[in-house]
Amino acid sequence: MMQLTPAQKRVHDFLRTYIALHGHAPSYEEIRKHLGFRSLNAVYKHLKQLEERGMVRSLGKNRKRALELGELRAAGASIPFLGIVAAGKPVEAVEVPETVDVPESLLAGGEHFALRVRGDSMVEEGIREGDILIVKKQPTAENGQTVVALVHGEATVKRFFLQGPVVELRPANSAMSPMVVAAKEVEIIGVVVGLVRHYRHRLGL
Repeated sequence: MMQLTPAQKRVHDFLRTYIALHGHAPSYEEIRKHLGFRSLNAVYKHLKQLEERGMVRSLGKNRKRALELGELRAAGASIPFLGIVAAGKPVEAVEVPETVDVPESLLAGGEHFALRVRGDSMVEEGIREGDILIVKKQPTAENGQTVVALVHGEATVKRFFLQGPVVELRPANSAMSPMVVAAKEVEIIGVVVGLVRHYRHRLGL
């Protein structure tokens, strides 16, 4: 994938995850609301820039969900499946000798792995119990990204915010409170780059 600005990447990642989840693109208002833009003009601007880069195709101005991603028809790829991660309180991610097939469009270069979600703390971001998260392995993250992190040796998936000496791991569930942990006690394993709900697998879980 060609280099995108952080804002463009957030828009593209949301489009990719939403389309994988629902089978069609989100509306401009859904993009604006989910990503916290103040106006639809910001959505139009970023989508136009993505279109100019060949990352998004417009299907017509008169259609409500008139977008598609250029690379959705890419072939599949196998990545390691490393167990279960909590979208609630942390649980241990159990390594198992399995792989899972995912669309190559969900892979953004680098090393990736998959984890199955347990819990409902990320439901407002479209991440539900039983989903498979596609994670790009990396030791750092930008504020606002959804990460898989180790806290006292246990894995959890949350939105990441570094606030001086502490890290806030924020759920996407208004009924739940964030985890606030000393930064030295948090190890980022990777950043969530995609989600698969219907997939071809051999896991039997």
